[in-house]
Amino acid sequence: MLRLPPFRYHRPSSLAEALELKGEHRSEAMYVAGGTDLVPNMKHRLFEPAHLVALKGLPELRGIEERDGSLRIGAAETLTDVAKNKAVLEGFPALAAAAGHVAGPQLRNSGTLGGNVCLDTRCTYYNQTAFWREALGFCLKKDGDVCHVTKVGKKCVAAHSADTPPVLMTLDAELVLAGPEEIRSVPVRDFFVADGIVNNQRLPDEIVTEIRIPLSSVGRRQAYTKLRQRKSIDFPLLTVAIAADMDASGRVRSIEGVVTGLGSRPRLLTGWSEIAEGHALDDEVVEELAERAHKQCHPLENIIVDPEWRRAMVPVYVKRALAQLRAA
Repeated sequence: MLRLPPFRYHRPSSLAEALELKGEHRSEAMYVAGGTDLVPNMKHRLFEPAHLVALKGLPELRGIEERDGSLRIGAAETLTDVAKNKAVLEGFPALAAAAGHVAGPQLRNSGTLGGNVCLDTRCTYYNQTAFWREALGFCLKKDGDVCHVTKVGKKCVAAHSADTPPVLMTLDAELVLAGPEEIRSVPVRDFFVADGIVNNQRLPDEIVTEIRIPLSSVGRRQAYTKLRQRKSIDFPLLTVAIAADMDASGRVRSIEGVVTGLGSRPRLLTGWSEIAEGHALDDEVVEELAERAHKQCHPLENIIVDPEWRRAMVPVYVKRALAQLRAA
């Protein structure tokens, strides 16, 4: 049986108190919301904080409402609440679909949208017990100096495996982060970096408080598809999110596709505008877009599924997402 390391659990009543607790305990403390990612990682001894600062009960991180031209979603709202919320379902159906496809219902009832955005990267050689990792030889991401995927020690290539960020990118969403000194906003498309060890710009003492999606994105046609080994529980082997603005005649004014599950951050598919803008999403355009995506995506052996098969699935799932777009 895997056991948790010893820690002290703190339940602040306000955002200011949470930031104060983190400042008091510094590197010995970590934030926890739903705990669906952090707790298993603690059992694997990937993290061993002496203090956990709970965020889920903070009123500043709750609520889903329209405000100042955006749909504001509190970072501590559960994935179930996001998936079932009327405003999300009507305005941003791809986000509701993505939130509703994370893991299984028990985990969605606990896991939060902010936690999914900040999900730790995953790798076959990282997400294992301490005994397993020590027997193989620790990896670059935790306690070692060599990446077992690339066989060199210069860069970690653990995979970004969160479902909602690709959709949020296509909707021009932004994150609000509160730190001890300032509150700042970061577009989701700029939040992630190509580093499997720490793949986002959130500072250790910062808290993601809310996600804002501009209401101007409501009119976009949206689609989301996900490849995984089973239809529940499993992390994605690939996700595809697409959003497009169409004119009255059904021609594409703008289109954007994002894939994840392949590298350390979500990847924006390039060159789609040149293919699709000014054209209807007919079979020929769909085929060209899928082929363009296939050329850009090269999965690594960071997940225990054949990378060539995963790459072969890229155009399949892009076509499925585009089929949703055409039917919208």
